Amino acid sequence: MLDVAISQVTTPRWELPEELARLDAAGFAAISLWRPKLSDLGAAAAAPLIAAAGVRVSSLQWAGGFTGGDGRSFAESIDDAREAIDAAQILGAQVLVVHGGCRGGHTRTHAGRLLVQAIESLLPRAHQAGVVLAVKPVHAAAGGCGFLNGLGESLDLVDRFADPGVRLALDLWHFGQDPALGGLVARLAAAAAVVQVADRCGPPALDADRLPAGHGALPLESLVADLLDAGYSGSVEFDPVGEAVEILGYAGVLKETRLVADAWIGRRLAGQKPVETGSPAHGGPDRHHLRPAGSRRSHASSHSVSPG
Repeated sequence: MLDVAISQVTTPRWELPEELARLDAAGFAAISLWRPKLSDLGAAAAAPLIAAAGVRVSSLQWAGGFTGGDGRSFAESIDDAREAIDAAQILGAQVLVVHGGCRGGHTRTHAGRLLVQAIESLLPRAHQAGVVLAVKPVHAAAGGCGFLNGLGESLDLVDRFADPGVRLALDLWHFGQDPALGGLVARLAAAAAVVQVADRCGPPALDADRLPAGHGALPLESLVADLLDAGYSGSVEFDPVGEAVEILGYAGVLKETRLVADAWIGRRLAGQKPVETGSPAHGGPDRHHLRPAGSRRSHASSHSVSPG
């Protein structure tokens, strides 16, 4: 009905064994792994811990930066992405989230060509590993995180490959209020390999926090319901980051997220309509003691997270 996962970007200070135990205690059976955190332990050492805990890996994030905006050469980014594909295979992650990268001084057209070239180079390795490359667009207002800014152009990129190994990572924090979203639900449901969920107040911005679901103004329950109605069957990854998470504490975020997800599931099973965020019947947490504060570092993309 709703395949719920928690992202490691939400709990950066927990070591993996504690993280897995806490997820199980909170009622979560899936986790999205974050490579900078995973590097402390390594995929080979992490895989048996995850398997023993009975937790499924919904995705691995991230690979990319093919435009050189982070200082790496194209070849270095490709090598890193191949390592990420291998790690995903070891961990049993069927989805690798891919960021195209910043423009890096390139024209948008050339940046797009570099992304296409990168995917073409990586697809054989991904096919062999059984890993889907899920390209992640970001909102233009948070464009420092990447040049791929539109849902339509992102879907066109996926369609260009016409390959089940190339799909989309849809982040509702970025596009939950995009005017184009409503008309693209069917295509998004078919193309998305993973849906990422975080809330916000106001428009997306580089210094805006990724709030826990129910702490902002996005109609997240309705958006997820629309995608499910249109045939989406992948994971829904909750990945809040920022001051609200620090105020609640990691355990508090897990508890609230489980309550929110269960409320969504309950209404869906009962055939009830989604409840607007902020309604007394929302079934989620009391949000009044929290505020959407600007962070010291950008949380606009879930691949850039302060360690707290």
